[in-house]
Amino acid sequence: MAQTAQARGGARLRKVSKTYGAGEAAVTALRDVDLDVEPGEMVVILGPSGSGKTTLLNVIGGIEAADGGELEVAGETLTGRPPNSLAGFRRDRVSFVFQFFNLVPTLTARENAEVIVELTGRGDRARVPELLTAAGLADRMDHFPAQLSGGQQQRVAIARALATDPDLVLADEPTGALDTATGKSVLRLLQEANRQGRGVVMVTHNASVAAMAHLVVSMRDGRVESVERNTSPADVSAVSW
Repeated sequence: MAQTAQARGGARLRKVSKTYGAGEAAVTALRDVDLDVEPGEMVVILGPSGSGKTTLLNVIGGIEAADGGELEVAGETLTGRPPNSLAGFRRDRVSFVFQFFNLVPTLTARENAEVIVELTGRGDRARVPELLTAAGLADRMDHFPAQLSGGQQQRVAIARALATDPDLVLADEPTGALDTATGKSVLRLLQEANRQGRGVVMVTHNASVAAMAHLVVSMRDGRVESVERNTSPADVSAVSW
């Protein structure tokens, strides 16, 4: 797998499980998940609603702790770590992109990206204008979220995620609320981040996005149903919608 920069990220999961609730109300979201993600890979996770896609993403990102199994992400063992330690892992190694942007409404696009650098102590605040320009927002940096379209807000969210220079970018349905053209512009930013060597793990309902991934993980009922490796991922421009 060719990369233009040193490959980063990566994950190793063995018999990872996650259950919510207890007794008769218990719901098992992950069942003995085994998965190997090489550093610098783009991974697409597919599956119907309730299949465990988002839970798997959250466990990999340290948002939630697994109940059982072995989990190593970006060279760190997450198994058995206390919540404050998982918070440190999230701060230091990963960044998140969600479907609904989660921008601070009282901050401009530039300030939304800068504040995460200040809060985490990672990255370089001076790079924020460069990232927003790469996201096609050179003339919108000083606009507030309410003055931006949905696609522009999502691109701000991706620039914010990259501002901390993470090893791994985790994206949960990042194009779910976007039209085709805008969705492709968002995918292009994620693909470029991956080509720079960062790992990218993306949950999506859109099976066509799988063409641009190195690894396609299909889930059902909390289990990994199949894993397919693609040695020649397509450019996002070639992805059908």
